Amino acid sequence: MRGNLSLRTWALLVLASALAVFAAATLVADRWRPTPPSAAGWLGELHRIPRVAARMPHRSDYVRSAFGAAWADATDAAGGNNACDTRNDILRRDLREIVTTTGPRCASTVTAGRLRSPYSGRVLVFRRSRATAVQIDHIVPLSYAWDMGAHGWPPAVRLRFANDPANLVAVDERSNQDKKDLEPARWMPPARGFHCQYAKQFVAVFAAYPLLLDEPSARTLERALRSCG
Repeated sequence: MRGNLSLRTWALLVLASALAVFAAATLVADRWRPTPPSAAGWLGELHRIPRVAARMPHRSDYVRSAFGAAWADATDAAGGNNACDTRNDILRRDLREIVTTTGPRCASTVTAGRLRSPYSGRVLVFRRSRATAVQIDHIVPLSYAWDMGAHGWPPAVRLRFANDPANLVAVDERSNQDKKDLEPARWMPPARGFHCQYAKQFVAVFAAYPLLLDEPSARTLERALRSCG
């Protein structure tokens, strides 16, 4: 049978097998690991993440709905099932001077507030009438995660990933649009002072979910972690 398969096909089969083993081991482990106490601790977490030479080819079967309904509350992610959708949870966490009201998806729907975007440093005034000015970004993009292993996860794990507060941050619209689904090797926040925290959060997510990290991004994250004070 091997003679009928190309070298590339065999490489992909071996990679898929390794990822399946890694996923099985990770999904039964405690996904809420303690925060490493030092830069060296974060580097240790980074070095434990399985790697591949480059980002896997983009899969044509990616759809946002594979990660469940957007901002679903019915998930086992931290803060889930609290009678409030994930978007409002993150707005309440990240914005300041917030104003809330009772809404159909959340008893404390955020209607106004102020945000200093960690990606750009821009200060934004949030109003429901211009809600897109502040967006909730997946630090590890869903499409990137799909390519790097999430396509093989059970639906409940994908739903948790998409609503995990550790992977979410409120940011300005322009930064979110510029980032798209790019990995750290091709995009880091314009505000260099946030690189350390961005790298920590990126590593924390990879430490909690069965994903493969591309080598160029690993090098970018390592540089950012070494810059931490």
